[in-house]
Amino acid sequence: MCEIIGVFNNEKSTELVITGLDVLKKGRETDFRISTENGDWHSNDLQELKQVVKGERSRNCIACCSCEPPASGEGSKDKFVADAEIYNIFEGELKKIPLLSERKVDAAYAFAHWIREGDSDELCIARDIIGLKPVCFVHTDGFAFASEKKGLEAMGFPHAIVLDPRVLLKYDLREDRLRFEKRDFFDIEPELKEDKEKLKGDLLNLLRESISRRIPSRSGEKFGVLFSGGLDSTLIAYLCKDLGADFVCYTVAVEEPGMKEAEDLQYAVRFAADLGVELKLKKMRVKELEKYVKEVVPVIEDTDVMMTSVALPLYVACEFAKEDCGIKTVLYGLGAEELFTGYERHRRVKKEDLNKECLAGLLRTHERDLYRDELVAKAQGISLRAPFLAPDFVDYALRVPASYKLSDDKTENKLILRDIARDLGLVEVAGRKKRAVQYGSNFLKAIEKLAKKKGFKYKRDYLRIFYPSRNAKLGCLFSSGKDSTYALWLMQKEGYPVECLITLKSLNPESYMFHTPAIELVELQAEAMGMPLIMEETQGEKEKELEDLRAAFQESKTKYGIEGVITGALRSNYQKERIERIAAEENLKVFSPLWHVNQETEMRLVVNKFELIFTGISAYGLDKSWLGRRITEEDVDRLVALDKKIGLNIAGEGGEFESLVLDGPAQMFKKRLVIEESEIVEEDRNTARLVVKESRLVEK
Repeated sequence: MCEIIGVFNNEKSTELVITGLDVLKKGRETDFRISTENGDWHSNDLQELKQVVKGERSRNCIACCSCEPPASGEGSKDKFVADAEIYNIFEGELKKIPLLSERKVDAAYAFAHWIREGDSDELCIARDIIGLKPVCFVHTDGFAFASEKKGLEAMGFPHAIVLDPRVLLKYDLREDRLRFEKRDFFDIEPELKEDKEKLKGDLLNLLRESISRRIPSRSGEKFGVLFSGGLDSTLIAYLCKDLGADFVCYTVAVEEPGMKEAEDLQYAVRFAADLGVELKLKKMRVKELEKYVKEVVPVIEDTDVMMTSVALPLYVACEFAKEDCGIKTVLYGLGAEELFTGYERHRRVKKEDLNKECLAGLLRTHERDLYRDELVAKAQGISLRAPFLAPDFVDYALRVPASYKLSDDKTENKLILRDIARDLGLVEVAGRKKRAVQYGSNFLKAIEKLAKKKGFKYKRDYLRIFYPSRNAKLGCLFSSGKDSTYALWLMQKEGYPVECLITLKSLNPESYMFHTPAIELVELQAEAMGMPLIMEETQGEKEKELEDLRAAFQESKTKYGIEGVITGALRSNYQKERIERIAAEENLKVFSPLWHVNQETEMRLVVNKFELIFTGISAYGLDKSWLGRRITEEDVDRLVALDKKIGLNIAGEGGEFESLVLDGPAQMFKKRLVIEESEIVEEDRNTARLVVKESRLVEK
C-alpha cells in the first residue's frame, strides 16, 4: 500500500511534496522516498526528511510513502513511483504496462515514470485499465499529481482531476504541455457463441483463478471476505473455501428497536452456516453510527447520501476485520452487478443494447464506485480486492450473450451467475433478489434516523455538517459555453451543493462581461441538467451591467439560499475582479476552479467530457467550417498549431470563438440538446456565427 505524489515546474516543488506527503501518510508507520534531478532521499521520518531536503532548489520532485518498501527509481536517472498490487506480472514490468496488452495484465496500479533520456524530459502517468487505483492531477502553476485529491488540496491545488484510466498521461516538462493517449478498453464483441454449459464452466474457472491470484501470498496470512449473504459475496466465499484458503467472512449492519431486522444479517448467518465458513458479525445501534459518519464523509470527499450510505458499511467492516484478526486484505463482490445486469437501469434498455449498457456502466465504475472504495479501504490500511474485475474475467463476461444475463420478461437478472450457484448446490442463494448494501444493512435508514434526530429535514443537509469546506450552497454563473459548464461539473464532482444556474442575457452582442451567442439555449440546458435557472436580462452597457448581475445574485439568494457563486473564469481579470466585487458586496464567496489552469489542457479535458460545438468564430485561421459540428481532440491539435503559428488563444479567451455544450456525463446531463435547424451568418472569411433556429431535448 503506497501513496504517490509529484510536483513539476514549480519553484516550491520539494516543499509542496512534503506538505502533500504529510496528509497522505494518514498517521501510519511509513517509508518515505523523495527524488529530484539532483538526487534521492529516503527516511521513515518525514520531519527528518524535510530538514534533509530543505535546501533543495529543484523545480521538479517526485515521491512516495509506503507501509512497505515502495517501487522507486532511486539511484537512476529515471524516477519511478507506484501504488500497485500485482497479481500476474513482475513489479519491474510496471513501466512497460502501457505497451502491454491489458488483457494480460492483472494488477491494481497507479504509477508515475519520470523519463530523462537525451533531449527528452517527460513524465508518464497511468492507472490500471479498470481504475482500481486512483491518481489525480492539476495543470496550473506547473503540474502536480497525487494518489488522492486531498494531497493536492493540501498543496494549494483544490480542483484536481481524477485521471481517466483509459488514457495515458504524458507531461513534457520542457514545454509544460500535457498529452492524453487513449488506451484500448474491453469490448462486447465478438459475442461468445459457445453453449451455456461451456460458458458457465469458463466463467466459474475464471472467477476461481481470479480469487486464487488475489489471496495473500504470504504464508499464514488470513484475509477477509465482505459477506452480505448475496449471490456475489457467497460465490466468492464458496470458492475461497474450495481453494482451501484461510479467511473470515465479515457482515456489518445496524440493529435498532423498532427498525426492521437487517436483511443482510439474516441471509449472512444462514448461508455462512450452510457453507461451513467462519462468520463474524458487527451489529450497531443508530447512536453509534454518527462517529463513523463523521469519519467517513471527509474520507470519501463527498456528502452525497448514496455514496455515504455505501461507504459506511465498507468502512465499518474494514475496521472490524483489522481489529478482529489484524486483517490486511479483503475481497468483495464489486463488478458482478455491472457485468451481469444487476441494476434497475439494465431493465430499461432493449435486449439488444443490454451488453452496451453493461460496458457503459463499467466505464463509469472508476468514478462512481472505485475511487470511493479505495479511499475507504486505505483509510483503514486495508487492501481491497475485487475478483469480478479481473481483466480476463471482465473480457469474457462482457461478451456473454444478453439472453444469459436477463430473463425475457426482465424479472430475473444475473441468470448465468444464478445458474452457476445452483450447480454448486447454492440453490437458496441463487434465488435471493438483489438488495443493495445500503438497504440490506440498514445503514441508509440509520442515516435518516440520525438526520431527523438532529433536526434536519433532508439527509444531505445532515451529512454536509461533517464536511465544512463543502457545506456552502452555490449558484453557477452560467453562459451555455464550455468554461462555465466545466466549472460547474468540477464543483459538483467535489461535492458542493449547486442549487441553481445564473444567466445574464445581454442585449448587447459586444458585452464586456457576458457571453451572448446562443444564450437563449440556456433554458434548455438547465432543463437537460434538471437545474433551476435564474435569468436576468441586461442592456449590456459597460459597468452598468454589473447592477443586473447584482440583481441576479440577490434573486438567487432569496429563492435558493446560495452562499457562493461558481465562475468559469480562466484568465480574464476584467470579468473575475468585477464578479468578485459584486459577490463580496452581496456576502457571497466566489469559486473559480479553472483560474490559471493550462488552457490547452482545459480544452482537451472539455472535449473529452462534453459534446461541444462552436457557435461563433472571429480570428485569423478559423472559418465557418468550425461552426455547428462537434469539436474533437484533433481540433484541439489544430488550435495548438494555430497558436504556435499566429498566436491564437487555444481556449478562445481573446474572443477567437464562442462555444455551446450540447451534452455531457450522464450524472450531469439527463437529456441531450439537439439542434434541428440552424444557419451560418458569415461576415467575412474569419468571422461568422451560428444562428440556431430550432432545437429540442431528447432522452439519453
